[in-house]
Amino acid sequence: QISPMESGGGSVQPGGSLRLSCVVSGLTNGNYYMGWFRQAPGKEREGVASITNYDKTSYADPVKGRFTVSRNNAQMYLEMRNLKPEDTAMYYCAADVGYWRAPPLSASDYIYWGQGTQVTVSS
Repeated sequence: QISPMESGGGSVQPGGSLRLSCVVSGLTNGNYYMGWFRQAPGKEREGVASITNYDKTSYADPVKGRFTVSRNNAQMYLEMRNLKPEDTAMYYCAADVGYWRAPPLSASDYIYWGQGTQVTVSS
């Protein structure tokens, strides 16, 4: 069973930085991809960044230039800089198996999900 687990959320002032981590257990040989999503109260879940096991990445426009996704085997990271109040949300890690030329940012393309970690950006 593939099981993602996030860590590293917290509270930070605008302009600050945070690093999220996600360990995905249960991945075996073969292609896979992992993604970060977020959901603010009253809003739909949206893709933030994603990465494949061959290190292709995708980013949502609102985070380009501020967020960086990386991985070390089946551990994925999200480095967030210059955080803004609108980045406040529950952040989720997701994973699935298969090949993509560029990893997807649509929640419907992922089967396995973590429980989420809260990120709050406020002065």
